[in-house]
Amino acid sequence: MSVASKLALGFNPAQRISSLTKPTVWHHMTPLAIKHKAVNLGQGFPGFSPPQFVREALVSVAREENGLNYMANQYARAAGNLLLVEALAKKVGKNLDRTVDPLTEVMVCNGATGVIFNATQAFLNPGDEVVTFEPTFDIYTAQAEMCGATVRPVPLALSAERRWEFDIDAFRAAFTSRTRMLVFNTPHNPTGKVFTRAEQEAIAAVVRDFPDVVVLSDEVYEHLLFDGRTHCSFAALPDMWERTLTVSSAGKTFSCTGWKVGWAVGPAHLTQPLGIVGSWVSFSVNTPAQVALSRCLEEAERPFQGAESYYAYLRGEYTRKREKLCTALAAAGLEPIAPEGSFFVMADTSRVAVPQEWVDRYRAEGADWAFACWLTAELGVACIPPSPFYSEANREAARSLCRFAFAQDDAVLDQAAERLLKLRDHLKQ
Repeated sequence: MSVASKLALGFNPAQRISSLTKPTVWHHMTPLAIKHKAVNLGQGFPGFSPPQFVREALVSVAREENGLNYMANQYARAAGNLLLVEALAKKVGKNLDRTVDPLTEVMVCNGATGVIFNATQAFLNPGDEVVTFEPTFDIYTAQAEMCGATVRPVPLALSAERRWEFDIDAFRAAFTSRTRMLVFNTPHNPTGKVFTRAEQEAIAAVVRDFPDVVVLSDEVYEHLLFDGRTHCSFAALPDMWERTLTVSSAGKTFSCTGWKVGWAVGPAHLTQPLGIVGSWVSFSVNTPAQVALSRCLEEAERPFQGAESYYAYLRGEYTRKREKLCTALAAAGLEPIAPEGSFFVMADTSRVAVPQEWVDRYRAEGADWAFACWLTAELGVACIPPSPFYSEANREAARSLCRFAFAQDDAVLDQAAERLLKLRDHLKQ
């Protein structure tokens, strides 16, 4: 045995990540899509460049040399560049109909993922419990488990009208004396559900009975809403400001996920612990991107390409792309569950007869994996099997579902539509 091999035997990962060492669905599906040159509708980020004003903002920050602007290329203030936190306080304060203090109630982190990491580290202890809705973005579970906490999922189920709903009694039953955090996500990934104000008020009524619970409200898709829906921030509900961290980021709104600029807005007693964690993990966030984003937030309010604002334009574009993909899925024999927000479509695949060899190959993982991997490798369209978004006890709910993303150029969606038509040769009789 080599020296390196002997050393490796003694260097095991920490217990806190022992349950997270297996390859994720992303580690499997992305290489598979690349290998088979599939049209990738699995990735959860835009397949196109940010708008020109966003790119120009970043370039201009890097090029300017006036006065103290050299600081735009040095470490930022740990809680966030002053220009950005002021812009965010104005934006979020308008949404919440309250004055937000940019110096104490806004915390900038390395993307929304960084916010969630800092929050779980700041508020969760081993043995604590986290409530969230299922299917749930897998990062929530992983980051809670790294703290030694346990996730108690509340299932979303499809109604007869094909809308994602939940049982408020089941939600209440998920809370115990050990519950420390509710991770809430609207618009919701992966289902595309937008929680109505009435639903959020019912959730808030439960939360009020548990004074030690912090609400982490992930609202990164806040501007991607369809069919006239409007965004309701959980923190805007009565009594919820004092216990809620509102999370968002630049990535989905401005199609620049690589900038990794996210933020949390909330009362100082919640934002400051995030800052303590952040100061010892990353210290600060990409300064040029923060300064550029402060300009983008101002520009986004102005008329853009015939729309009243960039945000209105974005909704229009994603509405059109949603219809394009849903039409293609239906034409292929799948049943798309039209999302109310976000840029994902969950589709029912139960009419498709997946070849037995693929069913056998992925028997351990489940039918959704068999469908997704077969579709990627043989028909050339990549999607995501949603069972990794479910707890082990509820994974059967994902058996005949798959998630598709429509954040792509029209030409890519058209190519996917053409390839998806091959599914019609595999529909059950």
